[in-house]
Amino acid sequence: MNKLNEELFKKIEKKTKVKKETIISLAQKLSKGNMKDTKTIKEVINELSKATGKPVSENVSEKIIKTIQEDKVPDGIEKMF
Repeated sequence: MNKLNEELFKKIEKKTKVKKETIISLAQKLSKGNMKDTKTIKEVINELSKATGKPVSENVSEKIIKTIQEDKVPDGIEKMF
C-alpha cells in the first residue's frame, strides 16, 4: 500500500477509531455483495456503528441506504476527513 493510502487510513482511524483492518473487511464485504442491496448496506452500517461506538437511528440508516442506492455518495472520500 502506498504512503498516501497509509496516511488516509491513519486519518480515518484517528477520527473514527475504526482500525484499517475493519475498514478493509467492510470494503471487501461490499465489493463481494451487491452494493445496492439493502440488507448488505444495513449490515455494514451496523458493523460500523458497533466499531465506532456510535448508534445509528433507523431514520439515519434509511437515509444512508437511500443515498447509496441512488448513487449520491460523494466521490472524494478524502474530503470527509
